[in-house]
Amino acid sequence: MLKQHLQFKLSQKLSPQQIQLMKLIQLPTQAFEQRLKQELEENPALESGKAESETDDAFDESYDDSADSETISAEEINIDDYLSDDEIPDYRTQTSNYSPDDDEKSIPYAAGTSFNQYLLNQLNTIYLDDEEWAIAEFLVGSVDESGYIRRPLTDIMDDLAFTQNIYVEEDKIESVLKTVQELDPPGVAARSLGECLIIQLKRKEKTPEVELAISILEKSFDQFTKKHYSKLTQKHHVNEEQLKDAISEIEKLNPKPGGSYAGNTRIIEHIVPDFSIKIVEGELELTLNGRNAPELHVSRDYNNMLEGYKNSKEKSKSQKDTVLFIKQKLDAAKWFIDAIKQRQQTLFITMSTIMNYQKEYFLSGDERKLRPMILKDIADQIHMDVSTVSRVANSKYVDTPYGTKLIKEYFSESMKNEQGEDVSTKEIKKILETVIGEEEKKKPLTDDKLAKILKERGYPIARRTVAKYREQLGISVARLRKQI
Repeated sequence: MLKQHLQFKLSQKLSPQQIQLMKLIQLPTQAFEQRLKQELEENPALESGKAESETDDAFDESYDDSADSETISAEEINIDDYLSDDEIPDYRTQTSNYSPDDDEKSIPYAAGTSFNQYLLNQLNTIYLDDEEWAIAEFLVGSVDESGYIRRPLTDIMDDLAFTQNIYVEEDKIESVLKTVQELDPPGVAARSLGECLIIQLKRKEKTPEVELAISILEKSFDQFTKKHYSKLTQKHHVNEEQLKDAISEIEKLNPKPGGSYAGNTRIIEHIVPDFSIKIVEGELELTLNGRNAPELHVSRDYNNMLEGYKNSKEKSKSQKDTVLFIKQKLDAAKWFIDAIKQRQQTLFITMSTIMNYQKEYFLSGDERKLRPMILKDIADQIHMDVSTVSRVANSKYVDTPYGTKLIKEYFSESMKNEQGEDVSTKEIKKILETVIGEEEKKKPLTDDKLAKILKERGYPIARRTVAKYREQLGISVARLRKQI
């Protein structure tokens, strides 16, 4: 019984090749190109482009789909001339340069200037004495990725004393901080949201609207965040139109001046769609980005070298080592070519099935026509594992007539309407979004009222579910949606 259990567990273990194939499937187009480039650099037996001669074509024909992925042209190359039965090449126990435990690597974009260095470069243009420079440098180092200094100045004062041997009063640090707050982007090094917004407003032209906005943030920040507009008009002696203009100025500001930097480095974001869906004569047409289908072949030179060693009469130790190396590279090249083909097929069949499942949506662009769809629905149709579909959906983008979207956005759970029909939660969210968009801005709809409206339209949803969908849509509560 124990033996059977162990055999079952072993049979469930993925081979190194299967693990690498899963990783290839998961890679989006840009990351796949990096992986391809790396493989071409590391394996001289793998070459890009079409085979140059009939010899290459004849060699490639030996790589049929039914061949064992661990062998290469077994009929033509008798490796036993070089290897004894008890010798197992190291590459048989390795995972094509990777371990299955390796973390997924992000796409290696070119590094930009760090946020802190960007600020320090600006400090170099300002005259500061040695002590002021040391304080300013320390303050810049305390700026977080959103552009704020979250630590109290008293803590910074203590740190300066203990770590920099600089003994100054809090007033001195405050004075240098004002200098740091003059750097770009506007609002940087603020200690609170209110201070961040005020710094930005003070850099603008002093119009009545800007002056009023500064006064509101300095004297009535709490009432402003709670949208108590009637109290604001009374306190600042203005009418609704003047208040509206001032709030408009505040809404143009950036609450996160460091937001264009992630992890203190510049964000370089460029989405390359992995698929494209077009409507041609009323029918959907799917294409896979050609960058996912490179032309590769096994090196003719490496094949000839192996043939040469095979025909050699002397079988020396150095020749055996050479054969092992060549065999490793040829096997790896063969496997990589097959894996890329399998990746292409998996990507295309998965996206094709998703497209046909959501045909009504892709033909119309109406999100209310998105059918409830979970990963298992697609996995069952293409006879693949749910994890495979997940790898495609979570990391790939599709270009459609309605914009470029992450594939996983088309998946949703279902619920029953009053007629007992399954409807997509995305359909309900779209209706919820429309209802909120059409509400009277002076009297926004509460979650209770939204639940009542949805029920009247045939979607019996609890208030807490409405609140959950509203939050998922990134829509604030009624009180915060209120406008003048």
